[in-house]
Amino acid sequence: MKVYLTFDYELFFGKAGSVQKCILEPTEHLVRICEKYGAKCVFFVDAGYLDRLRVESKRHPHLSRDRDEVLRQIQTLSNTGHDVQLHVHPHWEATTYDGHNWHFDLSRYRLDAFSDDAALDIFGRYISCITEATQRPVSAFRAGGWCIQPFAKFRAAFERFNIKVDSTVFAGGLNTTPSQWFDFTQAPDLDFWSFDTDPCRHEPGGRFFEIPIASYRLAPTFFWRFALTKLIKTNAHQSFGDGIAAANSSGQIARLLTRFSTSVVSADGYKTSFLKRAYRKLKQKGHNHFVVIGHPKALSEYALARLDSFLNGLDRKDEVKTFSTAV
Repeated sequence: MKVYLTFDYELFFGKAGSVQKCILEPTEHLVRICEKYGAKCVFFVDAGYLDRLRVESKRHPHLSRDRDEVLRQIQTLSNTGHDVQLHVHPHWEATTYDGHNWHFDLSRYRLDAFSDDAALDIFGRYISCITEATQRPVSAFRAGGWCIQPFAKFRAAFERFNIKVDSTVFAGGLNTTPSQWFDFTQAPDLDFWSFDTDPCRHEPGGRFFEIPIASYRLAPTFFWRFALTKLIKTNAHQSFGDGIAAANSSGQIARLLTRFSTSVVSADGYKTSFLKRAYRKLKQKGHNHFVVIGHPKALSEYALARLDSFLNGLDRKDEVKTFSTAV
């Protein structure tokens, strides 16, 4: 089995938090674990943040330090064999900075809030922010908040900028929050497929490839236990990040707490509790690709210990891969 350790490299979008606690320091913790096993990660860099740092540092020079530190870490990750790819949260286009805090307008969270020309411009600027640091082309993508529907604007950008691989979809996934909705309930239960007009549909001969995030079916009791870890706030379960996530809608929260649902297989916090079970289950089903998603900001001591144990327990024939070598 090919295992992909993918991490969305970003701040929080309720209260942003600091770049040191949400990005730089937890990424260093993560890399040290991976180095023990010679494993390389895929970092989907939220390039809108880099672009906004560039703009706002003209008025707030202290942001130049944040931008330099992030670019330096991205360059180091790329130079040491980790894969740096594109992550787009377009609401950075409507984000402001008051000298102390970022202020987010989540009504612009989805790419379909922008015109066709604006969407292409966003991709072009954001890709330049990444290649400035890595000096390598971008070939893979993950949509911010999994919001890749409708696909038309993304398709035009994929064609324009030669993006071949998407890793946004997870079979069975659903979010009904108005500003953050996605619906993957019709996605195939496969670990790899080609597509052209819809990343949730296998289209033989399609010009793009979906390497989906692994998914796992959860009972409501899981989310009650998850909520309990948030309330207790033990050191082991405390996220390294010092920000606050954007809230789901009350309807989405109620759905998770009362019905069976499908989650991504994650390296974040308490969700690592089912990482090994999901790996074994999908391996038994014959899957050859196993994509784990995580966020440096959401890592914890518990999560790192579970990830360490997972890597240590991989079968000898398994390979930890990156997307730049996947297709």
